[in-house]
Amino acid sequence: MNNKKLSLLAAATALTLLSAQSAYAQKKYDTGASDTEIRIGNVEAYSGPASAYGIIGKTEEAYFKMVNDQGGINGRKINWISYDDAYSPPKTVEQIRKLIESDEVFLVFNALGTPTQTAVQKYHNAKKVPQLFLATGASKWNDPKGFPWTMGFQPSYRVEARVFAKYILQAKPDAKVAIFYANDDFGKDYVAGIKEIFGDKASSLIVAEESYETTEPSIDSHIVKLKGTGANVFVNIATPKFAAQAIKKIAELEWKPMQVMTDVSISIGAVMQPAGLQASEGVLSATYLKDASDPQWKDDEGMKKFMAFIDKYMPGSNVSDINLVYGYAAAQTMVQVLKQCGDELTRDNVMKQAASLKDFAPEVLIPGIKINTSPNDFAPIEQLKMIQFKGGKWDLIGDVISAETGG
Repeated sequence: MNNKKLSLLAAATALTLLSAQSAYAQKKYDTGASDTEIRIGNVEAYSGPASAYGIIGKTEEAYFKMVNDQGGINGRKINWISYDDAYSPPKTVEQIRKLIESDEVFLVFNALGTPTQTAVQKYHNAKKVPQLFLATGASKWNDPKGFPWTMGFQPSYRVEARVFAKYILQAKPDAKVAIFYANDDFGKDYVAGIKEIFGDKASSLIVAEESYETTEPSIDSHIVKLKGTGANVFVNIATPKFAAQAIKKIAELEWKPMQVMTDVSISIGAVMQPAGLQASEGVLSATYLKDASDPQWKDDEGMKKFMAFIDKYMPGSNVSDINLVYGYAAAQTMVQVLKQCGDELTRDNVMKQAASLKDFAPEVLIPGIKINTSPNDFAPIEQLKMIQFKGGKWDLIGDVISAETGG
């Protein structure tokens, strides 16, 4: 009997050891990941012409702190390393190299800017380090075959532009369109999207195209020139600082075109208030995010969680700044991907999981809008809803509009 018991005990011990070894063997790590931490890198415009977006990085930092306080992701804490690139491509190259080669991050998440991230896209893909959920809506981030290590986050600029063009054709059949845009990939993507919908009518509908440089201190002269064209529709494709300047100058000139503005500049705190709430009245855009300052969401469960997060981790923040909501949504999506990775924290698996999100709905997305990705479609959000600025807040218009990316 004793021998039998010893044999059973030995077998049980062997089985336990085998199970432990098997569990251990299943854990896979690449540089920047371990049993205790996941190092996530980021570059942000904390200074420079796009510094209004700096709050995104601060929100993500706070979100990951909350995740860490709750025990981390599968027991691992997020080590967040974020640098300022001042929205300058040469600085971006320097900071991304530092993150990958010196800090040895696992991946780079939600780095900001079309021109800045274009400067490091080939480097990321050569190094096979995920350039994940970029804070830019350029259509080119959705290129799984050409750049399998790069993925955007928000709806592409081209998709949004097509939605705007359809709305203009419907709402203003006699449209004379003046397009004001940033002279970079961000601005040019919008112009291309508008022209895709206008088609053969583009040359007659568009009466002026005026570009600006992000280094310009003021864009007033451009607006004066565009008013002189007799346009009755003004398409404002500018980052927050310049979008606000344009709205303000249009009001000063007593020009009253229908104004349609890119969703990257719909922050009430960063754009509409500096431009003047009265001057901003009636401006149109499109969105996929809830506005935390809008009373319509006060009983919304997702918004309650967001407000509780702000109260605890970012007290005193201006919740009318949509960039806080954006950072929260992006960080929540990043956490979802890392959860799906389980104990296989390899860069390959991160991209695999990021490309297999199914109906994931961050708490701050407008109801009906969901994140879906596939190995052949790297565009997480391809749905929008038109909005109009009225009485100091954005009102939703119509139904959720779905659009395919990049065509």
